[in-house]
Amino acid sequence: MTRVQTPHGESADTASLRGPKLSHGKLPRFTPLAVFAGSLVAVGALFALLGSFSVPLTVFLGVILHAVVLLVLTQVVEGRRAAIDRLATTAMYSAFGLALIPLVSLLWTAVQEGLERFDGYFLSYTMRGVFGGMDAGGAYHAIIGTVEITLFATLISVPIGLLTAVYLVEYGPSRLGRAITFFVDVMTGIPSIVAGLFAYALFALFLGPGVRMGVVGSVALAVLMIPVVVRASEEMLKLVPNELREAAYALGVPKWLTIVKVVLRTAAAGIVTGVMLSIARVIGETAPLLITVGVADSVNYNLFDGRMMTLPVYVFRQYSQGLAPNGVTTINYDRAWAAALTLIIIVMLLFAVARLVSRFFSPKTGRR
Repeated sequence: MTRVQTPHGESADTASLRGPKLSHGKLPRFTPLAVFAGSLVAVGALFALLGSFSVPLTVFLGVILHAVVLLVLTQVVEGRRAAIDRLATTAMYSAFGLALIPLVSLLWTAVQEGLERFDGYFLSYTMRGVFGGMDAGGAYHAIIGTVEITLFATLISVPIGLLTAVYLVEYGPSRLGRAITFFVDVMTGIPSIVAGLFAYALFALFLGPGVRMGVVGSVALAVLMIPVVVRASEEMLKLVPNELREAAYALGVPKWLTIVKVVLRTAAAGIVTGVMLSIARVIGETAPLLITVGVADSVNYNLFDGRMMTLPVYVFRQYSQGLAPNGVTTINYDRAWAAALTLIIIVMLLFAVARLVSRFFSPKTGRR
């Protein structure tokens, strides 16, 4: 029987035993970016020829064309499995870009509108003695009020939320634990206005109706922060490996000391991030602060005496006043946008501090 030789010098029988080819070609690494740029150019040129060019529609159709072309190219060159992987990657990046659109738009608008009024004068002066369309006044009193009220709310909510999370994770499920979990879930969905009414009613029982103080606003914000702190801390504590706890118990370390020195230390980075998320959740609340703190035109450093101004209420108050009486200047709008930009900067600074705390206080991995 005559054997047919393959181009590589193998017999046909030997070649058939090798089975189907498992390796495929490989597209260059710049292919996705090149296909995306080409898709945008092609769609943009088509709309330009039709005389109805639109940036959002060009980007949208360009992404779709990019996904289709890249899928076909990958299917031909790299195979079906790689094509599906490319499609999933494209969908992921597209969803990420879609989520960035409102965020970037918001930041750009706040910076563009707020920079006109955002300066040293705005940050260091109050609205005391400013009336009508006067081109004066700042948000110093609102900044002080926001920082003090938020920090005091953090001092209230973090110990309560962290201790609750430790109990739920470290001391096992129980009837009390299930009840706490249920009420935490309920508190997560409480509207902010209800938290404000609760804090106002609580202090009105002891101090009488009409009470307006910074501490009342802190209590209202703490009610909103506690469930976020509990949930975030609980999830971070669950991620701590049980081997660490068992190793500490094997050395004779008491349970409370294991929690303090091992568990909390290991989960410190995630807990700090959760606290920052809870602060970001409440620092922009307006409705509960309108009820509990009120408004003021001058600075008040005392949380336990008198009304205070906060940045969200300041933004609402300035924007609600609309145009100045002369109908030409927009000084009130400028103050509102500048205060909104200030609030965004404060939140960004808080997250920067949280990242530093997480970096320096979380356990080090690897060897130096």
